Amino acid sequence: MLDTKILVIDDDAAVCETLKNYFEKEGYEVKTVNDGISGVDSFKLYNPDIVLLDIVLPKKDGWQVCREIREVSNQPIIIISAKNDTFDKVLGLELGADDYVVKPFDIKELSARVKAVLRRTRLHSTTKADNEVIKFDNIEISLEKYELKLCGKSVNIPPKELELLHFLAYNRNRVFTRDQLLDKVWGFDYLGDSRTVDVHVKRLREKLEGTSDKWVLKTVWGVGYKFEILE
Repeated sequence: MLDTKILVIDDDAAVCETLKNYFEKEGYEVKTVNDGISGVDSFKLYNPDIVLLDIVLPKKDGWQVCREIREVSNQPIIIISAKNDTFDKVLGLELGADDYVVKPFDIKELSARVKAVLRRTRLHSTTKADNEVIKFDNIEISLEKYELKLCGKSVNIPPKELELLHFLAYNRNRVFTRDQLLDKVWGFDYLGDSRTVDVHVKRLREKLEGTSDKWVLKTVWGVGYKFEILE
């Protein structure tokens, strides 16, 4: 935790003060800002290890803040919001958030989630599998560069979609349940809802359609998904 920096972007001064006091006692360095524009600017200047991001913000909402951070960085983001609809949670995930915590939250649980996301991120950056560039017919996947190439051309892709594709391709021909994918790619049972994985697979298929007839992102009905190499 030493030298680990947290950026809190929340317009509620009481929430900011609570988070700052708690996490500083835990040994983190904490910076708080109260609007979306300041949030994006502070992210670029402060270079935090993790962001705690509210959705309802003045000047620029949390969705846009998340988008703009993801344009320049893959640092982890945990959304903390009073919005409890599944739609909002899935949207946060699609925009690249690593977790979604509903207000009012238990600060000890939030702390545990922060530690889990940071631990997973740091492990992610050092494992051999993550540094390996995966290549098959007309596809190249690099987590080191966070880059997907189809037929030699770079394709824009959100971080979690890339991580899911990389994981399945690295473990080619092996079937994973939705719960296993939530655990392996997101690191926890996100929302307890298989829609999380289904949404990402659907979007991946839209990007991959027509790329090759030598592999397929396949649904194994009643089980889950796999990246299958075709004979």
